[in-house]
Amino acid sequence: MYYLNTDIQSLLYQKVVNNKIFVDKSMLIEKISQVIGTGNPYVCITRPRRFGKTINANMLGAYYTKGLDSHPIFDSLAIAGTEKYEQHMNQYNVIHIDFSRFPDYCGGYGDYIRDITETLKEDLREYYPELKGKEYRSLSRMLQDAKESFIFILDEWDSVFYETFMTDEDKSNFLKFLKGLLKDMPYVDLAYMTGILPIAKYSSGSELNMFDEYNFMNDNVYDAYFGFDEAEVQKLCRENTAVSYEEMKQWYDGYFTSKGESLFNPRSVSKALTRCVCLNYWTETGPMNEIAECIEHNVDEVREDIVKLVSGIPIEAELSGYSAAEQRLETRDEILSAMVVYGFLSYYKGFLKIPNGELMEKYQKVLARDSMGEVKEIVDSSKKILDATLAMDEAKVAELLEAAHDREIPFLKYNDENSLSCVITLCYLYARKDYWIRREEKSGKGYCDYLFYPKKSGTPAIILELKTGDTAEDAIAQIKEKQYMKKAMGNGAVLLVGIAYDKAKKIHHCRIEKYDREAEALYKSSLSERES
Repeated sequence: MYYLNTDIQSLLYQKVVNNKIFVDKSMLIEKISQVIGTGNPYVCITRPRRFGKTINANMLGAYYTKGLDSHPIFDSLAIAGTEKYEQHMNQYNVIHIDFSRFPDYCGGYGDYIRDITETLKEDLREYYPELKGKEYRSLSRMLQDAKESFIFILDEWDSVFYETFMTDEDKSNFLKFLKGLLKDMPYVDLAYMTGILPIAKYSSGSELNMFDEYNFMNDNVYDAYFGFDEAEVQKLCRENTAVSYEEMKQWYDGYFTSKGESLFNPRSVSKALTRCVCLNYWTETGPMNEIAECIEHNVDEVREDIVKLVSGIPIEAELSGYSAAEQRLETRDEILSAMVVYGFLSYYKGFLKIPNGELMEKYQKVLARDSMGEVKEIVDSSKKILDATLAMDEAKVAELLEAAHDREIPFLKYNDENSLSCVITLCYLYARKDYWIRREEKSGKGYCDYLFYPKKSGTPAIILELKTGDTAEDAIAQIKEKQYMKKAMGNGAVLLVGIAYDKAKKIHHCRIEKYDREAEALYKSSLSERES
């Protein structure tokens, strides 16, 4: 048997438990068990790819199925310590379908759905001999004749929607298939479904309205079980010391539970610990290309938002619900909603931001696309301003900033502090290859505007302070007075960069000083003399 009471999911989940990198999410079982056999046993979890949906689906299938004794898997996990551990274990007929698996030959939707229905019918005839010899046109009738109840675990329900062969009619027929199989059926003890896309948007009518859908914007029930929290990542880093927690946080943190607690991308954390190095493990294919195309085709809608997000400026947006399921993404809210769906933005209390360094790298590539127009031209010249900064060529830095500001880009006209930050971000975008760049970073006795942490030893750190109205020398003085250098001195030399914009003359000034151990000693000596 392939779908009904198989040991496939148990074998897969056992491998996960045996893995060197394992986080116990078995308490999800206790939550899900509470809805089994109730008046509303329909749960749909939508999350971005690689957020543990399939691992958790396999865990649930392994725990509930009558197909085997699951004690060897679960006796050492957290769920074993609960009062009702034994009550639900291996007590149910489980039908587990992974909709992301396709037949060897799949010429279209007909082949896809035929393979699923015929395989399940074969399983039912094998498990219930009394059904043999009967022809069934509908699975629901066959399941009713089995005269037992079932738990349905339907993983990656929306996978087929990404296939190029799917027509609008095919999508409608697939929704009707799920409705006929599940809705108001007496044999359904639980229907647990996972995916990326929201069922509500695809299900414009009432096909799947029986599901309670839990997503990144509304889930206050199951949110802790999808993604790794801070304590879990800290524990993994203590057990696998090749990668520090601080580095892990920079790369893969940035999502939130309903309570505002941090969530890390679990796949990327696992990859980093397995390979002993933090890299960009986000998949290059699929939705990232789709989102980039959405931005390209509607660049005027979201160009300013993208630049602000890359600058570290949160974007306020009241997203009433996901809209990534729409055939075309044209409005600002539709595009931003789609980015949340796919995990490219985090959303908390009405504000959007780029979650972490891993995703920041992806957005930097978006800014370099031809469709970004004059923004791309600034980005293309960003290596020049980094080279000029490292060479301490103050006039060249000011000249390049001037050129960026003078371009016909409305949101770069210094109407507020964020505008100046956007100019700096675009002009120094190339620097992100060699630096972690932090805005409003706590250092010394205050918060510096920009702190550039070098990724490699031997590269100087950069502290950048911005001023409008005051001078570049004032900016340098503030860096020293508030001792912003303190946090960066561990890397050796630090470049202190003061940038000022003269509103009256509409020109930029730049001042650059090198600060190292020798300069630090001289500065402390001058302070002592003044104090005496």
